[in-house]
Amino acid sequence: MWFKNLQMYRLPQPWVISQEQLEAFLLPRAMTPATGLTLQHHGWTSPRDNGSLVHCVNRQFFLVYSNEKKLLPASVINQVSKAKAQVLEEQLGFAPGRKQMKEIKEQVTDELLPRAFSILRHTGVWIDPVHGWLVIDAATPARADEVIKLLVESVKHLPLRALRVQQSPTTAMTQWLATNHAPKNFSIDQEAELQSTGEGKATVRYVRHVLEAEEIKQHIANGKQCTRLALTWSGRVSFVLTESLTIKRVAALEVIKEGHDKKASDDEERFNTDMALMSGELHLLIESLVSSLGDELPEQAAA
Repeated sequence: MWFKNLQMYRLPQPWVISQEQLEAFLLPRAMTPATGLTLQHHGWTSPRDNGSLVHCVNRQFFLVYSNEKKLLPASVINQVSKAKAQVLEEQLGFAPGRKQMKEIKEQVTDELLPRAFSILRHTGVWIDPVHGWLVIDAATPARADEVIKLLVESVKHLPLRALRVQQSPTTAMTQWLATNHAPKNFSIDQEAELQSTGEGKATVRYVRHVLEAEEIKQHIANGKQCTRLALTWSGRVSFVLTESLTIKRVAALEVIKEGHDKKASDDEERFNTDMALMSGELHLLIESLVSSLGDELPEQAAA
């Protein structure tokens, strides 16, 4: 199963850590069953439901961060609390005060939590210690930050840093559109977003639309910059690059799918084959993209 989104971070290259060492670091923060009064909790879970928190394929590590959150809207708590307060007012002859209302809401929350629905969300983490990459399958930096926070708490002295490149994605994408020329190994697809730098943030979006060179140039001349651009790498992987250097909507194209499913004889082998294929392709895509953005900033400058 391929990652759909890529939030990319840097590790030293190579980063020397064994599967057993990483497993030992994660184990104290493994996901445990939630109690009835727990509103939200998180932890590491097994990628293959076999108890192991680290799955290794070709020296690539795969982890799963899980977060469970109870759905208990404030409107429901307020509605039930109001009904209880009315009953209490009829019994006492006066309305509950602010302190008592707070106690009623806390009591109602405790009563409703065990019956509340839960949302369980899983987020994949891919660690490439060979080439020094850590990638999180998260659509937003905020969701990736949740994972990073637990990872830093779990792994002692994790030498992780944000990916920084010489040229901003916005500047690069705008230039590619203005010249109607993508960097080596990339082609521009039929989706883009251009946004004005002024207060109004006027935005033009193209979806499944031919990007006419003259029309695009006019938008750029009027002060708009490209904040999202659909690209294909080497005719093998399509994706959308954003202004924050997030890669979204990653999709393997048919050229690398042909015959792939036929090679796996069972689910375990299929999973391993998928992970090997994904890590191999995406490692090359990331390296190529970073190169097209002027390469990485030196570590001192990035800091």
